[in-house]
Amino acid sequence: MADLQLDGLSRRFGAVTALDDLTFSVPSGHVVGFLGPNGAGKTTTMRAIFGLTDLDAGSVRWRGSPVGPAERRRFGYMPEERGLYPNMLVADQVEYLGRLHGMDGASAAAATRQWLERLEVADRADSKVESLSHGNQQRVQLAAALVHDPEVLVLDEPLAGLDPTGVDAIGEVLVEQAGTGRCVLFSSHQLDLVEDLCESVAIIDHGRLVVSGSVDELATSGPRRLTVRVEGDRLGTWARALPGVSLAEVDGGEVRLVLDEFTDSDTVLDAARAAGHVTQFVFERRRLSEVFREAVGR
Repeated sequence: MADLQLDGLSRRFGAVTALDDLTFSVPSGHVVGFLGPNGAGKTTTMRAIFGLTDLDAGSVRWRGSPVGPAERRRFGYMPEERGLYPNMLVADQVEYLGRLHGMDGASAAAATRQWLERLEVADRADSKVESLSHGNQQRVQLAAALVHDPEVLVLDEPLAGLDPTGVDAIGEVLVEQAGTGRCVLFSSHQLDLVEDLCESVAIIDHGRLVVSGSVDELATSGPRRLTVRVEGDRLGTWARALPGVSLAEVDGGEVRLVLDEFTDSDTVLDAARAAGHVTQFVFERRRLSEVFREAVGR
């Protein structure tokens, strides 16, 4: 049994169904990407894990038992909306949140120093949060989620608005935390980053689970995929009328094609050669962005 189990979560707000019998799990030692379009129910799900949203039905379980206040003290949460006090000093704030989770003063102070150094914001320890850049506020908020050494990390869009350095720093910490046996669940619209960081994903739409599985399984499932580049045709015009071939994506001159079961790849290569000089012709894994678009039908 997975350590964190969401079982049949349902929640309505008036005429709107936010969660519709949602069930999935997060194993210890895994980074799980939680994906879905805007309004799919991701934030409501995360809030339900922490008891911040009442459920009409369903349960959240940790190691087989219902999650209550004692279990939630061992969880770490990073909300999408800023959850920090803007006029409070960075170190004071992280230490204070550690003590709210049951740490003594000395332990909270030591863990605060450790995480501010690890996330490269120790030089801003005596600054007010409101004076920090967006990226540094994200780092501080992650430190606040980690300071009490949680067994579960739930992060709502932790990579949003970060520069590549910030993405690398936070992504590295998430992978490290999973490597020590924690459950890590995070949402993001940056699917290429999710693909790099996560062992598995859960995709929801209209509050229901539509796809789940390991990234590798999803990438290798389904029909064959080709990436082709033809000099002088950056839009893949040559491939648009080929029988048994669907154009999945065009990105910077790379044309990603999906082949039907009986389509001969040599026929595709001949068509590409007829259109110009072929500089790339490679069978590819399915991109997570393709899995996502197929799952939500848009």
